[in-house]
Amino acid sequence: MKKNSSRKRKILYSVTAAVLFVLLLVLFFPGDREYQRIPYDVVFLGDSVYGLCRDETSIAAKLQEKTGLKCYNGGLGGTVLGRADAERRLGYTKDSISAAGLVRSFVVKDFGVQRTVHIREAATDYFEDTLGDLGQIDFDQVKILFIGSGLNDYHSGTPIESTADPYDEYTYCGAIRSIVKELREAYPELRIIFITPPYTWYTDPELTCEEYDLGGGVLEDYVNAEIGLCEALNVEVIDIYHDYYPHDTWDDLYLYTDDGLHPNEAGREKIAQTIAERLNKE
Repeated sequence: MKKNSSRKRKILYSVTAAVLFVLLLVLFFPGDREYQRIPYDVVFLGDSVYGLCRDETSIAAKLQEKTGLKCYNGGLGGTVLGRADAERRLGYTKDSISAAGLVRSFVVKDFGVQRTVHIREAATDYFEDTLGDLGQIDFDQVKILFIGSGLNDYHSGTPIESTADPYDEYTYCGAIRSIVKELREAYPELRIIFITPPYTWYTDPELTCEEYDLGGGVLEDYVNAEIGLCEALNVEVIDIYHDYYPHDTWDDLYLYTDDGLHPNEAGREKIAQTIAERLNKE
């Protein structure tokens, strides 16, 4: 009798422990079944132009104040629009946080790969929280997706176009085509708006983006390709490159940027106002 009683207690303890484990797993690791949890009207994807500033003076926060739309700043500094891994590994974690990689996860509603990302580069301490939030956004309720990537594709010398595959995500235009195709199929009511990279200055070497070719062309080559392709795809694009930042003299870089690349508060205000004016026209 004692052996039976002891065996029953062990079974009961085991079952109780298993139930508690499952309960804790559900509470603290909700997984993709609770993907649709956080409602936002607007989501921003982009690089450090959007992601570096994350306070009330960020572009997303300023747009929310101007429009009343609930905006989420999903910008991640250093990330690209397409994919950049030279070996073209689909499981390469850093490519999973590119705009193309994030869009793929929005479409399939699975942020498993992004949960494994551990970036140790400078000024990326917000990545973990941002990726966690992006994985929990109810994307079926998102009205507008802004994609403001491109500078790091230019910095990486990413090819602008592929002659073999128009949907090659390792090229700038291929990534844009792929993003638009996947989003339109999964979220046909979603308003997709690309935002071009802004004009940039580089202090080392002392060159502007009009002069600095990092292997794929000057920045305007990427911008013009993006604008032309968006027009061909009948998708919206906001041009903040041409006739936007004054750049007659070198010192003009301080009007709207801190360092020639990242917008200062005046620059963030200018970009947010430009976006708000586009939305208010509708």
